[in-house]
Amino acid sequence: MHYKRIVIKIGTSTLTDEEGHLNLPHMRILVEQVVQMSQQGREVILVTSGAVGAGMGKLGLKTRPQSVREKQAAAAVGQTFLMRHYEELFNEFGLNVAQILLTQEDMRTRERYLNARNTIMTLLEYKVIPIINENDTVAVDEIRFGDNDTLSALVASKVEADLLIILSDVAGLYTSDPRKDKDAEMIHTVDVIDEEVEKIALKSTGSTRGVGGMYTKIQAAKIATTSGVMVVIADGMKPGILTEVFQGDDIGTKFLPRHEKISGRKKWIAFANKSSGKLYIDEGAAKALLKMGKSLLPSGITDVEGTFRLGDMVTVVDKDGDEIARGLVSFSSDEIEKIKGKKTSEILKIIGHKDYDEVIHRDNLVIL
Repeated sequence: MHYKRIVIKIGTSTLTDEEGHLNLPHMRILVEQVVQMSQQGREVILVTSGAVGAGMGKLGLKTRPQSVREKQAAAAVGQTFLMRHYEELFNEFGLNVAQILLTQEDMRTRERYLNARNTIMTLLEYKVIPIINENDTVAVDEIRFGDNDTLSALVASKVEADLLIILSDVAGLYTSDPRKDKDAEMIHTVDVIDEEVEKIALKSTGSTRGVGGMYTKIQAAKIATTSGVMVVIADGMKPGILTEVFQGDDIGTKFLPRHEKISGRKKWIAFANKSSGKLYIDEGAAKALLKMGKSLLPSGITDVEGTFRLGDMVTVVDKDGDEIARGLVSFSSDEIEKIKGKKTSEILKIIGHKDYDEVIHRDNLVIL
């Protein structure tokens, strides 16, 4: 496999033992493989979990904290401990590291999104290994990514990576949960992440020390592959796993990227923002969006869900309940509720102004 820029997500279950302490010998093995990739001329970005897990070990906690304040305290203790070991290990090989802590808010704001991207790209120019984690110490539910699988996919999309490797405590996507079903079979290649693939992923479970199970990894793979990034989910505890990913096609599960790439701005629209609501559309509107590349007009909207303002990102749902697009709205939810099903010529009369003809202009719309 010939990949230049690679994002590697290392989960809590890969970095820590059953008691939550950092597994330093295994951490060294992973770092040595990253160093080898760097020496081959590849640009490597790490998205690491483990701060809360490392903090659990330092604080003597046996189970993952449940309250926000306990998680943030564990993350505050664990993050410095985690980064100290990363720095010491990489420094042994003459490589510098940089810590980047992000929240969802850093992605939602376009300026901060671009600033974060520019920082990462500059670090790569200086041959520094960026090590990224969610800022668990300050993040609350409203600004959380929810898991580092999602964060790694957003980072891979943001920096236009060639490959995203998600290291898991499961070797890949199976037909059923291999920990419960001895007849479960590995799915080595996924061409398209559809409803059937998502159903298979829901049969899997996550680690007691981590956050995301297989389903969250599939959703992360959907973000990355839609952005043109190849994704591999592999067993993070297998010695030499990163080296093996580049040597064989049957290591873990490979998710093929979408051929037509979307622009950086549309990546930000589709993935960096949390949806503020939903617009349900009829069959004619769905055809206009999917087949003809049209904007979304009020006449095709059948229902509105959620409360949102002009400029917010919403999901567009067809008559079967499937999400087909995301976009930035030109009207608030209250206004769309009033003009849904109406002609463009009626907008001014109904709400008293008409700054736009389209509820979502095609330039602000991403087809999924």
